[in-house]
Amino acid sequence: MFVLVLLAAGSVVAQNAKYLQYIEQWKQTAIDQQKDYGIPASITMAQGLLESGAGSSELAVNANNHFGIKCAEDWLGDVYRYDDDAKAECFRVYTDASESYRDHSLFLQRTRYKTLYEIPISDYAGWAHRLKECGYATDPMYAHKLIKIIEDYGLAQLGQDTTAVVAQGAPKAVMVVATAPIATFSADPEPEYREPLTAAQEKELLFLTHATHKQNGSKYIVAVEGDSYANIAFRMDIPERKLREWNDALGRDLKVGDRVYISAKSAYGPKDKVAIWVSPGESAWQVAQKEGVQLNKMLDINGLSKEVRTFRTRQQILLRPVK
Repeated sequence: MFVLVLLAAGSVVAQNAKYLQYIEQWKQTAIDQQKDYGIPASITMAQGLLESGAGSSELAVNANNHFGIKCAEDWLGDVYRYDDDAKAECFRVYTDASESYRDHSLFLQRTRYKTLYEIPISDYAGWAHRLKECGYATDPMYAHKLIKIIEDYGLAQLGQDTTAVVAQGAPKAVMVVATAPIATFSADPEPEYREPLTAAQEKELLFLTHATHKQNGSKYIVAVEGDSYANIAFRMDIPERKLREWNDALGRDLKVGDRVYISAKSAYGPKDKVAIWVSPGESAWQVAQKEGVQLNKMLDINGLSKEVRTFRTRQQILLRPVK
């Protein structure tokens, strides 16, 4: 039985939960399309997630259309009018969303997309970029968004079959003699070169899979598998040290489920929240992150040493100075 390894986080953002539920519901359908039509299951699943908002888009809810496929002249079924590239465009309506998956596969059998099948099924990045080159979507970031979803949710594993298939009459075992690889050099020094993403595009990709939240007037995201302060700072186009200072994280590693404030935290808590109770085992840093206040300010107003790491007893902690 196929087991998909996905994000595991102590505090999973709502968007991730929605994506995971969608993947679980439709992964076998995507695998079936790969078997029947030769389209990578990872690509089909990523497109379904992106195009339908994990099944929550207007087209997905009202038309069972998970891939944004428009009517075209050969469509004889029901239609749904929706503003997309133009006003009140015609989109296909399906009785069941699984029909949308099959129609998506048939749609990619058109001559326009024939060069897709020159690319190995395992090369999801190649498929993503070729889809864009063939004109599947007008969004210049389309390929990068698909790749980001595939890599963040481990979708490259979809459709992988590790069972050996032995042709009838073939020997049961074949001895393979390893030989030293022959070095080859391409005449093109950068055959796979693609235009790098702009700073704005990097930030857009970050927020594609990281929902934003707000605490005490400051915005934050929740760290997922693979995140670090360095790569989040790079994608936000800010110095890593600044991001760490905003999060009182100099000398601290980022863990899955940690809050990452993407702007400076407030010095003190809100006016209607002067104090809170903390429990034994809670760290001062965790409290400061949970309440969205600067760690040093919180320690100062409570007369606590900056060496304090963990609270040993249940006690009340001020979030604002008391006159």
